[in-house]
Amino acid sequence: MWLQCQVVAARPETDSARTLGLDIPDWPGHLAGQRLDLRLTAEDGSRAVRSFSIASAAGDSRLELTVQRTPGDELSEHLVDVAEPGDRFEVRGPLGRDFVWAPDDPAPVVLAAGGSGIVPLMAMIRTRARLARRVPFRLLYATRGPADVIFARELERHSAPGTGLELTYAYSRRVPPGWLRQPGRPDRTMVADALWPPEFEPVCYVCGPSGFVDRVTDLLVEEGHPPARIKTIDGKRESSAADRG
Repeated sequence: MWLQCQVVAARPETDSARTLGLDIPDWPGHLAGQRLDLRLTAEDGSRAVRSFSIASAAGDSRLELTVQRTPGDELSEHLVDVAEPGDRFEVRGPLGRDFVWAPDDPAPVVLAAGGSGIVPLMAMIRTRARLARRVPFRLLYATRGPADVIFARELERHSAPGTGLELTYAYSRRVPPGWLRQPGRPDRTMVADALWPPEFEPVCYVCGPSGFVDRVTDLLVEEGHPPARIKTIDGKRESSAADRG
């Protein structure tokens, strides 16, 4: 069922990403890691529909979407460059049942994000903070460079000493001054150093472009993580490493 919603807030995250706060009176609530379908109707009656991950914590009264502009994708371009508070459109959801974090699960958590793949993982981080859970998290976040980090200040706050969230960045093209590692994709050494080892029996969540998801998933399996404990989103397709073959 499609629900009416209204944009009530908007803020930039990077030059190509933006967060929209939505008021959805009949929203049934969501779990950390879920997504929704958004439908926008143009003046000529044409409609565009696309799925977006939900950035807000489970239980938050205001739902947030963080959208990254995709060249040639009119809907993402509209949400990032045009939409303003007061605008209305329709949403349907929540969607997805596999790529979710259960706050009552005491297992350590591995998070691996590529680009805007941080969005559903941020919902997990925010839910953990909102409920004051002490479950240990480790996050590996891969972007082109520091300017492309979405939620940069908030991630810094959530990963401060004593929070129980350990954060590692992987920059593929540009690194900040004094950075000790050359630009490049995550490799076996980085995955082993940044994330929980398999003997800790963590549950793993990997989200981002398909190449990133495939690479990190393969590295986790090579490290010895059971495929069934590796949850992935490739685009908007949920699976586990076991399903990927």
